Amino acid sequence: MKTEISGRMDGFSPFYVMELLRRAKQLEAQGRKIIHMEIGEPDFPTPSAVVDEAVKHIQTGHVKYTAAAGLMELREKISDYYFKNYKVVISPKRIFITPGASGAFLLALGVSLNSSEELMMADPCYPCNQNFVRLLDGKASFVNVDAKTDYQLSAQLIKQNWNDKTRGVLIASPSNPTGTIISSAELARSIQQVSKLGGLFYSDEIYHGLVYGKKAHSALEFSDQVFVINSFSKYFGMTGWRIGWLIVPDSYIDAVERLAQNVFISTATHSQYAALAAFTEENIAELERRKFEFEARRDFLYSQLIRLGFDITAKPEGAFYIYANCSRSTDNSFKFAKDLLEQQGVAVTPGKDFGNNKENCYIRFAYTVSIAKMNTAIRRLEKFICQ
Repeated sequence: MKTEISGRMDGFSPFYVMELLRRAKQLEAQGRKIIHMEIGEPDFPTPSAVVDEAVKHIQTGHVKYTAAAGLMELREKISDYYFKNYKVVISPKRIFITPGASGAFLLALGVSLNSSEELMMADPCYPCNQNFVRLLDGKASFVNVDAKTDYQLSAQLIKQNWNDKTRGVLIASPSNPTGTIISSAELARSIQQVSKLGGLFYSDEIYHGLVYGKKAHSALEFSDQVFVINSFSKYFGMTGWRIGWLIVPDSYIDAVERLAQNVFISTATHSQYAALAAFTEENIAELERRKFEFEARRDFLYSQLIRLGFDITAKPEGAFYIYANCSRSTDNSFKFAKDLLEQQGVAVTPGKDFGNNKENCYIRFAYTVSIAKMNTAIRRLEKFICQ
């Protein structure tokens, strides 16, 4: 049989860090001790309250489909969470439980993006976002950003880069890979600008909760005509449970429900019941304790990377990444990352995974390991640089 790959795959970029991860696993199988600072996954275990709730439900034996939109009880919990944290009233009918943030992106773009239309996003940004757009025969339109705007899009940049094919704008705050946050004033101006241009606004808020020293504002505080993507993966520490949520404007409720019914049927039932326990006071207290640990890790890693000569023009205010300029040591960050792994057993992510904006000059470090492990990684990194 002749193999013919769909043409839509032509524009799909690989996730380069996965090549490094595969090699890291090979080295570990050979007995090497690898320090993983490449993958954006919290190292803390799933909170016990969440696990207990999942086990309790699984033991009932009633692990059946839910409604495509998700458990109403969980949607109501999320609605309460938005009122408590952002002082906005969101009808549970606008909230859809999805198989991770990826499922939320696919639903949001699936009901709103037409073939050949463009979605504007910052460069650097999370690499999979452009591929969601490509899957739907759309096009990602990248805008180079830098420290002048905290590596975020702005209302001015949106206006300057808008064209006849632009359907909307995606902003991620806190962002991956830079960990920066868009200010509330700029977020409001950007939403207003997109509305004025007749487009749609998509807000990636999956790192909300993991914010240090300031507040991350939800797009829902400024408009109810926005798509908001969020997840239980990062702040709530539930990566492998594959559960997120999407909040949509009223006019898209029916379309999103129909698409969810056909594409997903429903999100994993035991994960939904587990997520109910994520909002208890005891669990939130545990998550806040973990957040303070991430902040301490950020401060340690930031100071050490500066000491070693990395340029970090925007200190991260959220998430768990530092995007550091390594051009004093190399003009090829991918080769730098491969050699660092091979020679010193430290795994990091090269800038080419996040776009084309000076990608050879940057490395992303994930502070998702303990300070003790990072201290060892820093010693190895220093040896690698000074050899």
